[in-house]
Amino acid sequence: MLRGVDLVLPARALVRVEGANGTGKSTLLRLLARIDAPSEGRVTGRPRTAYVPERFPAALPFTAAGYLVHLGRVHGLSAPEAAARADRWLTRFGAAAHARTSLAELSKGTSQKVAVAQALLAEPELLVLDEAWTGLDTEARDVLDRAVAERVAAGATVVYVDHDPRRLAGAVDAAYRVEGLGLTAAPLAPAESRVRIEATAPPGTPLPAGLPGSPACTPTDDGTVRLTVPAAHSDALLAALLSARPRWHIGRVEPVRGAGPGLEPESVPHRSPTPDGDPVP
Repeated sequence: MLRGVDLVLPARALVRVEGANGTGKSTLLRLLARIDAPSEGRVTGRPRTAYVPERFPAALPFTAAGYLVHLGRVHGLSAPEAAARADRWLTRFGAAAHARTSLAELSKGTSQKVAVAQALLAEPELLVLDEAWTGLDTEARDVLDRAVAERVAAGATVVYVDHDPRRLAGAVDAAYRVEGLGLTAAPLAPAESRVRIEATAPPGTPLPAGLPGSPACTPTDDGTVRLTVPAAHSDALLAALLSARPRWHIGRVEPVRGAGPGLEPESVPHRSPTPDGDPVP
């Protein structure tokens, strides 16, 4: 039970919710996602919202792909677009081989990948994650970390609970703790210095797999890809892009102000590429 909660979610932000077991974290997230309605007060604003519950109801009469397409249609996507996004997210999470498997026959880890994919394929303006990393393998957790950064970079707000206090700690914009019956502001971890890299490649070239630093990737209309990565991984990321085949051309490299991957770059000089794409030290 929660009382007297007055919370305004900032736009384009990553928000962490903390608290001991049984204090009401999941209740708060379900209210934010409009899964439940408050007995008193109200929740205002109607962003396009997607939610990953703490426990995924796997005993549903769908295959993995069928469930994702169904949820995509609920979110207003056409059937072909929903199918394309379902395939894209199952592939990213390494679960494409289970697309035609019944939900009831999936392992716990694969079920969790489907649960996360159904929220991400909607490209929500508000993404609510309740222990969404639980049950995922290490590679899938990294994929979800990157997906969260991508949503924030695209302008969304992401609210999450996770039992690991280190989860996305350096990128959090606001944190709250549920204790007693209320909500209090929690201290933030020190901001992690980040670097944004703008890169281009021949049309249709996919980004290399396993890029250092698990960068957040945001494509632009002109074919450029913006990659935001912790500064400690920026040199390794540049090397990976420049050694890829076909090789990526580096257009801009600049530090990012603040912790969030969607924040604006600082007004400081950046390393310019040479004509053949190598950055100047």
